[in-house]
Parts: sequence; structure tokens; C-alpha cells
Amino acid sequence: MTTLRRLNGEGSFYRTKNGGYRAYVWVTLPDGRRRRKYVYGRTREDVQAKWTALQERARRGPVVPKSPTVESYMTSWLDNVVRPGLAPSTTQAYEMCLRLYIAPLIGTRRLDRLTVSDVQGGVNRLRRTCQCCSQGKDARRAKPECCAIGDCCGQLPSDSTVHQAWRVLRAALSAAQRDELVHRNVASLVRMPMPRSPRAKIWTAAEASRFLQSASTDHDPLYAAYVLLLVLGLRRGEVLGLGWDDIDLDTGQARISWQLQRVGHQLLRTRTKTRSSDAVLPLPDVCAQALRRRRDEQTSGAKAAGEAWHNSGLVFTSSLGTPVDPRNFHRDFKNRAAAAGVPEIPVHSTRRTCASLLVELDVHPRVTMQILRHSQIAVTMNIYAQVAPASTLAALAKLGEAFVPTSTTDEDPALLQNTAASDIQRPFPELEMDL
Repeated sequence: MTTLRRLNGEGSFYRTKNGGYRAYVWVTLPDGRRRRKYVYGRTREDVQAKWTALQERARRGPVVPKSPTVESYMTSWLDNVVRPGLAPSTTQAYEMCLRLYIAPLIGTRRLDRLTVSDVQGGVNRLRRTCQCCSQGKDARRAKPECCAIGDCCGQLPSDSTVHQAWRVLRAALSAAQRDELVHRNVASLVRMPMPRSPRAKIWTAAEASRFLQSASTDHDPLYAAYVLLLVLGLRRGEVLGLGWDDIDLDTGQARISWQLQRVGHQLLRTRTKTRSSDAVLPLPDVCAQALRRRRDEQTSGAKAAGEAWHNSGLVFTSSLGTPVDPRNFHRDFKNRAAAAGVPEIPVHSTRRTCASLLVELDVHPRVTMQILRHSQIAVTMNIYAQVAPASTLAALAKLGEAFVPTSTTDEDPALLQNTAASDIQRPFPELEMDL
């Protein structure tokens, strides 16, 4: 009787000195090299199952000799993929998600052993975890007030925070799948409901006018910035990153292509986030006049500062010519709203205020999309779904008038008379009366 021998490269398993079993399979590494990969077990059956599974993995493609942990791989992914390709602020947001939410829950899990239940369980634990406790917020206070003294404040993360952490993990696992470190993206198999963001507060036309009038009367150095926010719908970073070389007051145009952001402990002037954000916008008279006024104020400020003046080339600067910190701008915006006696809203809500006013003026959605520089019409239509334009109000008013009797002799509105059926046409009218 002949004995079948294993083929060359098929692998082998045998008994070890401590009584267990060991087996190996020749695998191809991601860099193309060939190497033995071993599996271990106490019984022959255990090793046989692992050996068969390893052979199947080797047939499907390259095999990693030693899989990294989730945290170590994501750290490398941030350094080599995210940081070179995305904006610094995006990289900072991804790093925060890894450090605060992902690493504490599943960071020590091996990447190749991460399962759908691991991710689902991590998401569920994140929803129930007090962030004041997990991040030690109260412990860092000079005088602890809640969690550090045993009185948990229950500061749970919002649905948007949980969803963002899951999205970052899903993006990292997609990169690991492309690198052939894992065979499937387990995070994409977890069902995550889309969070419902609260509707942002906006100003009416009268409140926006009162805000600008207050800034103009008090000679606020940021008056022109407020005008650009409300009239052109610019973002905060785009306003603060605007340079004088981007503005042509003679032709009445402004080129939007830069933004100013705080990333870590430094201010960075970078290109706008997307190509659709780059645009040349016409300057209405109110914007052009405000910018001319700002130019005169800055020229006077530079003369007063003398040698201490820093020529940054930006439109909006501090009293010494340095860039305006976005956090300081936000604080000044809140103070101006209080001085004007208007409701306090986030700075970014001025952009939605601009969009809502365009809707109320019955501006076509495509024109609104071009002014706000949305990359997709769906974003613009989301605003139209929340604010009724004048044409919609007029149509609903006309429809409402059709239901109102025009005289006291009419028993039914005209619209209903056309569709009403007589008692003869109705089957079993006495049954309808009983009901």
C-alpha cells in the first residue's frame, strides 16, 4: 500500500516536546516574499482546524505574519495615509476619535481577530460611558466637582460623536482591507443609525440687520467680516483667511480659496477643503463699502502700530496685524450679538441665515447652491426643505382659499363641490348615517 506524501510547500504539522502540536503553512507575505507561518494547539484536532484555515487564507491572498493591534495600525494609518492626504483639521479630528473613543474600547484587539460583535459591543459601551469619567475631566480640575468624588455626572457622548467614531474606524478598516491585512471590513457590517442633528437657530432679516447696524454704529473692526458672513454666506475660516490680494474692489469681486484654522497650538492658512469651495463671488455694494472702510481702518492701525505692525496681508487682523484666532472671533461675535440684542447663534449659523434669506426671497436652488458653493444640490435642498420659499407660501395660501366658502349661500367649498357625490350615488347611505 502506497503512502501519500504532502506536496512541496503544502506545509506540515508534528508533535512538540511539551506534548502539544505544531504545524506550518508556506504563505506569501504582502511584500511578495514566502515564509512559514506556524499554528499551535494542545490536540491534533485543534491544530488540524487551524492549519486548514491558514491554508485557506493562504489561497485567498497574502498573509500577514503578525497582525498589529487596532490602535497601532490606526496610528500608522493616520501618519501615512490621513495626514498627507487630508486637511490638518480633519487629521486632528481623526486623532481625537482614536485617542478618546476607539483606543480605550477596542484598541488592544488584534486587527485580524476583530469581529463584528467586537465593534458592536464597543459602540454600545461608548454610548453608555460617561466621558467625564473615562477622560478624567473632573480629576484635572483644581477642585473636583462630580466624577472624581464619586458623584458621576453622566456626561454621555452624543449620537453624532458615536457615529463619527464609527466612521473613522470604518475608514481605517477599509484601508487595512486594501493593504490585505484583513479580508473584510467588520465595521461596515455594523448597523449604525444616522444621527438626527438638531435644527440650528437662525436670524430673521430684521435681526441680521440689527446685528450689522450695531457693529457699524460702534465701529467694530470686524464689521466687514460680519457683512461677508451674512451677505455672501462665507464660513468663519474663509473670512479670516481672506487676503487683500484675493479682493478686487475696482471690479467688485472676491476670490475665495483660502481658510484660516487653528490646528493644535498653531494657526494655519490652508486651501479650502473642497474644489467646489473655490469660487469668485461678486461683491454687492454693501460688501464693497464695508471692505473699503476696513482697508482705511487697517491703514490707520498700521501707522499707529509703527514697527510693531506685522504685515500678514490678511483683511482681518488684530491691532498688530497678526491673524485673528478663530476662538477670539467666536467670542467677539457672541459679544456683538449681546450688544445688538439679538438671539445668540453659532457663527456657522450665519451661513444658514444667508441661505434661509435667499430661500425666502424665492431665489432658485441652483443659484443658491452657486452662492453658498455647495458641492451637492442635496445640501441646498435640505435648506429648502426646512424653510418655505415665497412661492410655496403663495401656493399654499391659494390652496387654502379654495376650501373657504366665497358666500354664505355655499354649503360646501367650491373645491369640494366638484368631488362630492349625491346620496343616490352612494351605496347604503343609511349605513353611513349609522356609522
